[in-house]
Amino acid sequence: MSHRDTPLTLLGDLTPAEFMAEYWQQKPLLIRGAFPEFLTPLDPDELAGLACEEGIEARLVEEKGPDGPWQVSHGPFDDATFERLPEENWSLLVQAVDHYVPSVASLMEAFDFLPRWRLDDIMISYAPPGGSVGPHVDQYDVFLLQASGERRWQLGHKVPDDAPIIPGIDLRILQEFEIEPGSDWVLEAGDMLYLPPGWAHHGVSQSDDCMTISLGFRAPSADEAVTSYADYLGEQLPPSRRYSDAGMAPAEDASKIDDAALERMRKLILDTLDDPAQLSQWFGRVMTQPKYVDQLIPHDPPLTDAELVAALQEAPLHHAPGSRFAWRTDNDVTTLFVDGDGYTCTQALAQRLADPSPLSSDILDLPDANGLLTKLVNAGNLYWQVADDEE
Repeated sequence: MSHRDTPLTLLGDLTPAEFMAEYWQQKPLLIRGAFPEFLTPLDPDELAGLACEEGIEARLVEEKGPDGPWQVSHGPFDDATFERLPEENWSLLVQAVDHYVPSVASLMEAFDFLPRWRLDDIMISYAPPGGSVGPHVDQYDVFLLQASGERRWQLGHKVPDDAPIIPGIDLRILQEFEIEPGSDWVLEAGDMLYLPPGWAHHGVSQSDDCMTISLGFRAPSADEAVTSYADYLGEQLPPSRRYSDAGMAPAEDASKIDDAALERMRKLILDTLDDPAQLSQWFGRVMTQPKYVDQLIPHDPPLTDAELVAALQEAPLHHAPGSRFAWRTDNDVTTLFVDGDGYTCTQALAQRLADPSPLSSDILDLPDANGLLTKLVNAGNLYWQVADDEE
């Protein structure tokens, strides 16, 4: 039996095949006890500590802020910020916690029925009683896992793109929010709610230890995709490839743009864009673009192949936090995509490197492994953990 046909506690005893067919991108699903006896990977104080660090994306939302309603401030914060906060009605949100806490990153292993390149990041929020970010809509799929405490979730319906939002604040809060009958629940630790894009929802903390883990999945918008792909192709097209109208009929009206001219232009554009090999190379690069480009730390000084081989005998390599790996084979040529770059290698090597488990010296048995590993270590996509790293 394929793992796609095995019922999962994570999905409320649905199989991945059933979940993908009936719920993914289609309708919400409440899963009680998705992670039985779940223990939060970090506590509110540790989350606040992350929010005080340089380079970590964090937001504080105060429903009754000192400067006005629904006040949003951006980190890094300091102890004084947290000391002045009231006992209720605020939220702290920290993005990409999976990039900093390995036990949070490992949550993704439970979701291996979804492409790893679809994950945006894992956000964690903390809120005392009454804390929320208002009724809103996200344009991505999200699993909302209750890590500790209790949060009340109310769902509306799928709302149109032009649904009115409250003006003059730094949050996209819906002006109108109507709760769907039967869609009002309190989630406890280990409970999880799946929401497809565009579904109105409102979560309010019910306890002083309310922490929610949001696993968000990204999908490029059509405007981003068209612009990005056109730019990628444009860099490679020769200037001689142009609109051509050899053999056209004499113009009857010299000012008129006729149907034939428009059709020639349309054909030039569509024939240029319709290049499966280029689309594949662009898609692999764009879907592995890192969320934070400056997070990769190149190896300094760069290693030689021989130094890499020697070091790999001593300790395993790990994927850099936040690095994205994916692979694809086209016409018997395999490309490993890493953080927006593409490398040609064997499929066996690409599959092993894209697997998130640590890499030991046995990977050197695969053809051309040492050269590619050296490139990835030097670029900062792979690294050796220092001994005092917290697991």
